[in-house]
Amino acid sequence: NCDLVDWKRVHARVLGDAAYTFEALKYEKIRHHFFHTNIDQKAINYAHRKGRLKLKDAIRSRIEKYLAPAEPYRDGQQTPFQGNAIFYGQHATACCCRTCLEYWHDIPKGYPLTEAQVDYCVELLELYFDERMPDLGQDPIHVPPIRNA
Repeated sequence: NCDLVDWKRVHARVLGDAAYTFEALKYEKIRHHFFHTNIDQKAINYAHRKGRLKLKDAIRSRIEKYLAPAEPYRDGQQTPFQGNAIFYGQHATACCCRTCLEYWHDIPKGYPLTEAQVDYCVELLELYFDERMPDLGQDPIHVPPIRNA
């Protein structure tokens, strides 16, 4: 039985070692999927409408509202799978629910996230966008809405 993940290294939560953390996350099927699947157009448009600066604010807001409480509402079901670029990043980086956060990042359930833990999640998602959407600009751009036919 070989252990593919150096858990001590991942649980250290060192952003300078995020490349290793991302490689480790990709061993799990769902994380691999969200690191490699095409991001839906609605989600891409959302990210471009925000730009990197406002997207960071939106990530922080989402983490604080849906992940930071000691017992988040509908924990394990609070992060949809598509429609918003942040959702893709949350699932890929295991910042989608407290169970995944505990398993992958050694951040225990049952306690509110500290400011440092929120910062870690936000920065991990920013690194995800660096990898998955390198063309995303700093400033918002106008993207016409997708109209239903």
